Amino acid sequence: MIKFKNVTKRFGTITALDKVNFEIPDKEFVFITGPSGAGKTTIVKLILRDYLPTSGKVKVNEYHLDEIAKKELTNLRRNIGVVFQDYRLLFDRTVYENVSLSLKVLGEKEEKIKTEVDKVLALVGLADRAEFFPSQLAGGELQRVCLARAVAAKPKVVIADEPTGNVDPTTAWQIVKLLKKINELGKTVIMTTHNFEIVNSLKERVIELDKGKLVSDKKKGKYRVR
Repeated sequence: MIKFKNVTKRFGTITALDKVNFEIPDKEFVFITGPSGAGKTTIVKLILRDYLPTSGKVKVNEYHLDEIAKKELTNLRRNIGVVFQDYRLLFDRTVYENVSLSLKVLGEKEEKIKTEVDKVLALVGLADRAEFFPSQLAGGELQRVCLARAVAAKPKVVIADEPTGNVDPTTAWQIVKLLKKINELGKTVIMTTHNFEIVNSLKERVIELDKGKLVSDKKKGKYRVR
């Protein structure tokens, strides 16, 4: 479970989030929507504990993030897979090497790493691209590599921060369908986006932000263009 209780985050005189409250149960699919600057990425960074709130409380599973110890922070982040809009891939490593990195960090044996990497590359439709380098892939393929990397270590939560922002509409739908499939495998999925067409078509829960405030939270909501 992820819980925000009266969370405010300020950067100097700028208020990125203002007294935000919500809970996300395990295994739910949630869109976090709103225009640029609404506070979507700030929420992601608070969940990852890249930021601490100026006031209020953030809890992820059993961890209170303002009190978490360094060792516990490592465990927290191992259970969160992140898909970044700007990929953050190592361009001197192959697809296989990029996806396997989190498993190597966990100290998994090579045999298990190969099994898991092969499995997630098949899941995202890139089994035949394992030995390619990122520079040899199209934008949609790069995003699918990021998705495979995010789920390789079997996290409980997968966060996709604007994953469709740099791809064409057809590829965007492919990525969203993959996220839905991952959710159906028992993962909590949080996707930040301002693509109201995708949000309205999928009919999942919608947490809507505007200028740092939570303006709507609907279980099967519809994103209204503001």
